[in-house]
Amino acid sequence: MPLFYLCKMTNEKRPEPNYLWSLFTLRCPRCRRGDMFKNKNAYKKFGLNYMLDMHTHCPECGQQVELETGFWYGDGYVSYGLTVVISVITFLLWLLIIGVSLRDDRLTYYLIFNGILVIVLQPWLMRFSRVLYLYFFVNYSENYDTEKTIEFN
Repeated sequence: MPLFYLCKMTNEKRPEPNYLWSLFTLRCPRCRRGDMFKNKNAYKKFGLNYMLDMHTHCPECGQQVELETGFWYGDGYVSYGLTVVISVITFLLWLLIIGVSLRDDRLTYYLIFNGILVIVLQPWLMRFSRVLYLYFFVNYSENYDTEKTIEFN
C-alpha cells in the first residue's frame, strides 16, 4: 500500500487518506488526493508566480480552489502565525541548547539563524498556509466522486 494512504480503511475499496499526511503534502481538502499546486517543488524556481501557481479546480475531485475573489488575502494571517510559531519554537530550542546572553553574541547568532531559517522555509510556508486556510472552509467528503462540489463565487 502506498505511503500516501497512511489511513484507516473504510467499507469501500479505496482507503481514506490521513488528514495530517494530506495537509503536509499539500493535497485537496475535499478528496485529500489531488495536488493543489501545478508545480510540486516550490524550490525549483523562485518567484511568486511559480511558487503559488495553483490549479483552479482540484484535478481529482473538481473542487474549486479559490472560493471567492480576494480569498487568499486571509492566508497571510495564517502564514504570519506559522512564522511566529516557528520563531518561538526555535528560540526555545536555542535557549535550551545554546542559551541566550546579552554579554556575548549568542542572541545575534540566534536572530541571524532564525532569519535564514524563515527565509529558506518561506516558499513551503506560503504554500502550506494556503492549503491550511482552505482546509478551514472545505471539509473532507468520502463520496467526493458522486457528490456535488462546493462552489462559492
